[in-house]
Amino acid sequence: MKNKVSSRRQLSEAERRKRKRFLSATLVTCAAIAMVGGAAHVVDIGYTRVFADMPSKAGYDIAEMKSRIRAAGEDVTMHERHEAGKTEVYHYTESELLALVGEELWQEVNQMVTIPAGPFLMGSDRIRTSEQNRPQHEVMLPEYRMAKYPTTNIQYAQFVSEQGYRPPLDWEDGHIPEGVELHPVTMISWYDASNFCTWANKRLPHEVEWEKAARGDDGRRWPWGELMDTSRLNTYYSTGSATNVTQYPNGASPYGVMDMAGNVYEWLESDFLPYKGSQAGREVFQGKIQVASTPADRAMKVVDLVGVDAKYKVLRGGSWKSDPFSTTTYHRNFSWPHYASDFFGFRCAADGEEVKGKG
Repeated sequence: MKNKVSSRRQLSEAERRKRKRFLSATLVTCAAIAMVGGAAHVVDIGYTRVFADMPSKAGYDIAEMKSRIRAAGEDVTMHERHEAGKTEVYHYTESELLALVGEELWQEVNQMVTIPAGPFLMGSDRIRTSEQNRPQHEVMLPEYRMAKYPTTNIQYAQFVSEQGYRPPLDWEDGHIPEGVELHPVTMISWYDASNFCTWANKRLPHEVEWEKAARGDDGRRWPWGELMDTSRLNTYYSTGSATNVTQYPNGASPYGVMDMAGNVYEWLESDFLPYKGSQAGREVFQGKIQVASTPADRAMKVVDLVGVDAKYKVLRGGSWKSDPFSTTTYHRNFSWPHYASDFFGFRCAADGEEVKGKG
């Protein structure tokens, strides 16, 4: 009897160990299945977001991704080639340029507008305006002329072709990108803008000239009046890029000058200096460069802003990337003259007498 009881106990112990191993294997298998299932769920979510949700939320046609996104370091290479003068120049003929937009539009974008002599209110004393925009003050100006529109790609192409000048950084093989012939030319520095105006027998506008042409003599906030109206300008990423300079006719200034709010900031002849009576700190107008003091700082990209004996150039008008307050007629922005951006452009000006020039 004893042997039988002992045998049952031994069998029970063996069975228990067997069942324990089976249970452990089952738990491991279930955990593995759960992990695989979870991973598949994450992949499915990722796939949905990448190929369904994200494209539907993109601010541009996903088919254009190649032209919108560049590899790390590619911009550096583009700049180096550009600065070395190795960018190809395509020489457009006059007939080619006319064929791109038609003679009527070509004549339209080349118009100059006469701004009459007289006083106007410059700057602002509004509570929320930036210190560099203060104080409001009266300025007297003689008659002068202002380009009706910002300089377009097609106008700049004529300059590039006739002068053998390097094209903007974003023109592939020296050609105007398709469909943007009447967009403001961008990716050009202050020096490029100044050279264009000289070639066209004109000049860059002075800051006082730009502001009067934008706001008239009644001190208005925007070219059309006191209230922001998003139907009158391209700003705050409403379109995601620059637009045709004739697209917002109801955004005209009191003198009929177009696109002076939004689309692209415009390079001006003037240095960024304080107005007489300004309470803004001198550091606001101090030119600064980024300096890494030690090798460790350079490695970690830690920099200090160090003042230098050089002046920024004024930019006016706001851009397609700006917040609405940056598009007011009195708001002042600034940058180094050798910088270029996809939201920096320009227009030309001239003295009061009739100007016969190009572009």
